[in-house]
This record gives sequence, C-alpha cells and structure tokens, in this order.
Amino acid sequence: NRCIERTSVNTGMCLTLALSYSSKWEITEAVRQIASRVSAGDLKADEITDQTVDGFLATHYMPDPDLLIRTGGEVRLSNFLLWQCAYSELYFCDTFWPDFKAEELCKAICDYQRRERRFGKTSEQI
Repeated sequence: NRCIERTSVNTGMCLTLALSYSSKWEITEAVRQIASRVSAGDLKADEITDQTVDGFLATHYMPDPDLLIRTGGEVRLSNFLLWQCAYSELYFCDTFWPDFKAEELCKAICDYQRRERRFGKTSEQI
C-alpha cells in the first residue's frame, strides 16, 4: 500500500534496453573520459571517487540494482553491470527467460527478502 501511495502521482516510466551493452566497454569509456578531464586539468587524480566514476558511466542516470536475476541456469554476470552490481543481491535460477513468470519472480523476491543487505559491511557493523 505504501508503494502504491508513493507512486500514485507518477506520470511515466523510464525504460532502458541494454542492447549490445558491455560493462567492460562502459567502464573503459568512463576511465578514458576521466583521464581526459585529468589531462585537461579539469580534475585532479586524487579527487576521483566512486561517485566520479558513477557519473561517467553510460548508466549514470539509473540507480544501482538491488537484485539481479540471472535465468537459464547461468551462474555468472556475463559482462552485465559489473560496476553497478557491486552490492546487488544475485539470484540464479534454471528457468529460461521466456518461461520466467510471476511464480519465479515471487521466488526471487522471497529469496531477496531473506537476505541481510550489508553493502560491504559485516553483520556486526550494521
């Protein structure tokens, strides 16, 4: 109900299709752009932070995923959102994408809900 209330005033949606997307390409391009800014004197090397890199990625306008679902029995990221998935929860299932229905999504969400989100910390630090 809270989600429905919070999104009741939404007027649209942003859809991103990752066609021919390569995370290695994305990170390489970000590094090139940052190096160019450093070379031009617009940025100092010791000022580069995670947020700096985030800002130069092709996906800079998107939030990092909380949950990445990989279907089809594959247990790898396959060059997909490598930087952005640093703190994502990963869910792997044998179901192929065309057969991934509401029941499978519910399983993934239930699995996600049982996890402790630590974002690089230990349980004791939370």
